[in-house]
Amino acid sequence: MLDQLELQLADLEENAAQAETAAQIAIADKVTVTPFERRKPTRRPLPEHLPRERLVYPVPAICPCCGDSRLRKLGEDVTETLELVPRQWKVIQHVREKLVCRACEAISQPPAPSHPIARGRAGPKLLAHVLFAKYGLHLPLHRQSDVHRREGIDLDVSTLADWVGASAATLMPLVDAIRSHVFAAERIHADDTTVPVPAKGKTRTGRLWTYVRDDRPFAGPDPPAAVFFYSPDRGGEHPEQHLAGYAGLMQADAYAGFGRLYESNRKPDPIIEAACWAHGRRKFFDLARLSKPPIAAEAVKRIDVLFAIEREINGLAPQERLRVRQQRSRPLIVELEAWLREQRAKLSRNNDTTKAINYCLSRWDAFTRFLEDGRICMSNNAAERELRAVAVGRRN
Repeated sequence: MLDQLELQLADLEENAAQAETAAQIAIADKVTVTPFERRKPTRRPLPEHLPRERLVYPVPAICPCCGDSRLRKLGEDVTETLELVPRQWKVIQHVREKLVCRACEAISQPPAPSHPIARGRAGPKLLAHVLFAKYGLHLPLHRQSDVHRREGIDLDVSTLADWVGASAATLMPLVDAIRSHVFAAERIHADDTTVPVPAKGKTRTGRLWTYVRDDRPFAGPDPPAAVFFYSPDRGGEHPEQHLAGYAGLMQADAYAGFGRLYESNRKPDPIIEAACWAHGRRKFFDLARLSKPPIAAEAVKRIDVLFAIEREINGLAPQERLRVRQQRSRPLIVELEAWLREQRAKLSRNNDTTKAINYCLSRWDAFTRFLEDGRICMSNNAAERELRAVAVGRRN
């Protein structure tokens, strides 16, 4: 019996020692993490251009302490809150008085005012709001109709659709002016994206094309602009029709439908291709993020150095951009080409990294054209930014 008690006591002592040692090890291995301190938001002053409405609270006529009525103003404390006044609907009556001449009995009257839509009942501000809600806020017409109905205004979807169509026809001269301005540029960006098109019993996939003029990267004085075209498919004949009268530099991805635009026998002149390094980098970046091959990660690192140089010279004159590129970017491009060819020789033909390398090397002249012309950008991000609005509202 004594022996059993001694064994139990020994077991308890071993368990206690083990627990104590484990606790000490846990304390030694414990990593102290600095707690996250949420930064207190700074209160910015409310916009100065907004009108102010003073709401003065009544003060007592007598002193609440002693009851004396001899009070004088010492100062005031003002607390500002931002408020929203709901929009207001109204009907504007255009009154044209008729006058009759007492001498000859001729009747005269001021001419009728010009309306955006002939015999239309919508004012220009209402039409602008409908167009902005549809194309800027991606709010379909049936949702706009529901919003108006909740505000006590019945506007059918068919009525709104008629307004949109008539406004588009009225604004067509402005569209033509923007198109002429874009295609008068020395360099443009081009890209396209999908857009769902309702059809009978199903939804078709159409395309929206954009061509962008943005001379700001090389200090151009002309304002930026973008023009959009729709097509039911992605056939190469569509960009050929869009760019029938254009000849100059074009930055785009490697879409095969652009191929005939770059041919030497094209009329009036061939378009000069400038490839997009953002597309080339993206192929390596996706590989580095998923399977993490060292070659892809190193390619991303090398390309990022080139983009860092571009950020430094953004907005400078073409001559200065070209000088910096010749001095700093060209040696990096030469090293990058040699390194890519060396790595490709080590990989199999069907390797995903090989495909990413071939995407760049097969278009190396177009990729390196930015070294020869200070007007060219390294990426086609200007066009992709314009199509972002389409992608955001695509589901609606």
